[in-house]
Amino acid sequence: MLRLLIAEDLNGLYRCEATFGNWGEVDGASNFLYFDRRSLDFGKAFKVKLGIDTLFEGRISALEGNFPEGQSPEITVLAEDRFQDLRMVRRTRTFADASDQDIFSRIANDHGLSLSGNVSGPTYKVLAQVNQSDLAFVRERARAIDAELWMEGSTLKAKTHADRTSDALEMTYGNDLREVNVSADLAMQRSSVSVCGWDVSAKAAIQHEATESVLSSELSGRLSGPNILQTALGERKEALAHTVPFTAQEARNMAETYLKLSARRFVTARGTAEANSKLRVGGKVDLKGLGPLFNGKYYVTEVRCMFDGEKGLHTDFVAESPGLGRA
Repeated sequence: MLRLLIAEDLNGLYRCEATFGNWGEVDGASNFLYFDRRSLDFGKAFKVKLGIDTLFEGRISALEGNFPEGQSPEITVLAEDRFQDLRMVRRTRTFADASDQDIFSRIANDHGLSLSGNVSGPTYKVLAQVNQSDLAFVRERARAIDAELWMEGSTLKAKTHADRTSDALEMTYGNDLREVNVSADLAMQRSSVSVCGWDVSAKAAIQHEATESVLSSELSGRLSGPNILQTALGERKEALAHTVPFTAQEARNMAETYLKLSARRFVTARGTAEANSKLRVGGKVDLKGLGPLFNGKYYVTEVRCMFDGEKGLHTDFVAESPGLGRA
């Protein structure tokens, strides 16, 4: 293997690009090694392991031949996890009297996947999937209830953000954390988010306002973006006008989820660390050696595990926190 890239984030597929030398001795003569499609072929299971730990598991979706000047030929394997199935199917359809859990179960079943996990949320009279891929639709529904989806082999995993818990991977600057940039930015923060709608059956208006209080379980004594925003610059309220809920629970979910999603991006760390199978999207990292403002636990939202002949095996990551340490 000459080069490797494994990339994962909260919104897309888990994908892998691996490049191998493709020239050597075959049956006593110099020839291409992997163009016979016996070892590397479309649809074949492809797994990358670090020791006994799996860094990536998916299926081959593309093969590339590379013929660099003055060097030996190469072959690149491109593989994706089973979300590829959902990405390649686009539909228009409706779901009646269904919850988001029902929708996840239906779409998993459509693709021969098993579903693991249970998410709570309202039951909707009608939900429409309009010219969307199954992947885009389930991601949209997950965001609406502050839930996350990911693949493990042929199992679709579904959990709310709060329930996706794991032990934090401790990393120290100057040791296994090679370098990091941390930014606390108020630009996208809001002191509150409100949603208005109309309850057809009760013939009454619906209104819900989400404030900093919805973040209390995630701060661990740190100061939130909405708190610092109100103190430093004043109130910045936002009203969502692009969606209309039909029940009070829908309005509450929409307002609180929108505020949480923006608040969690208040402190963003972008770093490079030693490769570790525990450094995965949906996990937590406990960053140390960064001083009182930026030390603490962050939620990993993007990972790029890479190998080349210059830097060896390493992982670039993005992680977020809703809170800033106290000075």
